[in-house]
Amino acid sequence: MKDTIQSEDWNLVIKGHTSLFDLKFNDVWRYRDLLWMFVKRDFVSFYKQTVLGPLWFFIQPLFTTIVFTFVFGNLAKISTDGLPQQLFYLSGITAWNYFSDCLTKTSTVFRDNASIFGKVYFPRLIMPLSIVVSNLVRFMVQLLLLVLMMIYFGFQGANFQVTYTIIFFPFLVVLMALLGLGLGLIITAMTTKYRDLTFLVSFGVQLLMYGTTVIYPLSAAPAKYKSIIELNPMTGIIEAFRFAFLGKGEFSVWSIGYSVLVTLVVLFLGVIIFNKTEKNFVDTI
Repeated sequence: MKDTIQSEDWNLVIKGHTSLFDLKFNDVWRYRDLLWMFVKRDFVSFYKQTVLGPLWFFIQPLFTTIVFTFVFGNLAKISTDGLPQQLFYLSGITAWNYFSDCLTKTSTVFRDNASIFGKVYFPRLIMPLSIVVSNLVRFMVQLLLLVLMMIYFGFQGANFQVTYTIIFFPFLVVLMALLGLGLGLIITAMTTKYRDLTFLVSFGVQLLMYGTTVIYPLSAAPAKYKSIIELNPMTGIIEAFRFAFLGKGEFSVWSIGYSVLVTLVVLFLGVIIFNKTEKNFVDTI
């Protein structure tokens, strides 16, 4: 009997101590069906027992656009680079919402799923990846709202145009997802010891939005603050997003290159820190 057990070939070996750089990407691929199950769970549970259901995908950005148009467009008279105010704000909100949702929801992965992580093995990276994918559904619905509004203003003779850089749109989506994922992984690892961070994330993300070109174009930023705003990697992404869909924005290879570099560094650090923390977080959370 003993010889029989020793001769068996195992297809999965769980080790308590592994290298910091052993990221188990093969296990993530092997558990891809679990990823899609978590995506479905997130989508169903979030809108379960709601009256309007997925219509909230449209309502939230629509009302935010109305508020921004009234406050920043009509009262504050902030420039929108000659674009219709509704299109300008909705384009920024659509891109920002996807990034911020990926960041905020990933930042509480350990806290929200401690009971699951403590009972059964699966690659922990599956959970934050499922959040990024499920948020992509919401992003695409909000993007549809932007396209419908573009069609409406197009018939009204508004001054905007879709540019050739629209072909890079999938690349911009991946950048937003990976940047939000990387930052979220770093924060969720830190919250296992410092719970106060969970209260600061939502507030901090809102403040960060005002440091990004969501409610104003980069061209309208004061010269002394422009370089600081450009240090935010989301600035280049949102400017490129607007340039692709509306033909306005300070799009450049340098700004996108900078965003790519920061995203890769943040993602690398995030995955490494997450991998280190998930080995023993159950003992500290």
